[in-house]
Amino acid sequence: MSSVLYDAQGPRAKRRNILYMAVFLVALAALAWWVYTSLDDKGQLEWALWKPFFSGTEAYSTYIWPGLQNTLKAAALAMVIALPLGAFFGIARLSDHAWVRIPAAIAVEFFRAIPVLVLMIFGMALYSQYTNVSSDDRPLYAVVTGLVLYNASVLAEIVRAGILALPKGQSEAAMAIGLRKGQLMRLILLPQAVTTMLPAIVSQLVVIVKDTALGGAVLTFPELLSSANTMSGYYGANVIASFTVVAVIFVVINFSLTSFASWLERRLRRGKKSTGAVLGAQDVANVAGTAATGAER
Repeated sequence: MSSVLYDAQGPRAKRRNILYMAVFLVALAALAWWVYTSLDDKGQLEWALWKPFFSGTEAYSTYIWPGLQNTLKAAALAMVIALPLGAFFGIARLSDHAWVRIPAAIAVEFFRAIPVLVLMIFGMALYSQYTNVSSDDRPLYAVVTGLVLYNASVLAEIVRAGILALPKGQSEAAMAIGLRKGQLMRLILLPQAVTTMLPAIVSQLVVIVKDTALGGAVLTFPELLSSANTMSGYYGANVIASFTVVAVIFVVINFSLTSFASWLERRLRRGKKSTGAVLGAQDVANVAGTAATGAER
């Protein structure tokens, strides 16, 4: 059976793909064996190095949980601020007024071009010299500032691209029945664009969670990854074990975010498919009358 994108595989192509898969699995198994034997030769698989993570809660309550709390706090604050800010600048870039569109474009392109680590360092210097924020809180403020400025600019482009991806006929039809630009954006374009933008938005949220580690590496922000260094030193140089546990925690957090996004996207798509109501002539007249009188705001 053929597809629009490719032709169905023949017998030779199927045998060739099975051969490639077998070679890949053998190579993957060999790589896994090499990693295992290398760690075993270096003594990194000894029970004494992994025991703190399986025989008690001290490692989690003293090091991992406080670091995870700081990571989630910084990521949550950055998400809450960056999402509406990114939506605002993304919509502003689509404005018909140049005095709104041009400054928004300059701000987005400027902060999108600067590495997030530079923004964090800049925020640290800013809070240190020009504010009364305590030295204990400055790393958190600096990390959140850098994450917000960079990710809001990226999210602004995601919002703009999601809106522009919609068919122009919908905007033209809305204008034809008398909807204003704000009503068009709020009632028609944004609700549809959310489903299109959702995977990219969640991918950026995953980036926010991971980028909190930059604050721990440079600004002494006590987040999850930096706790691994302290923990490995306390328990006797079990670096591999400590960073493996931290990596697993990051994987669980990010996988949970992407799984939730996939579920939400499927739910939104099913909701759109289930609402198959067709507007009649009287319904269109009612919408046009509401827009003309300004009752819908």
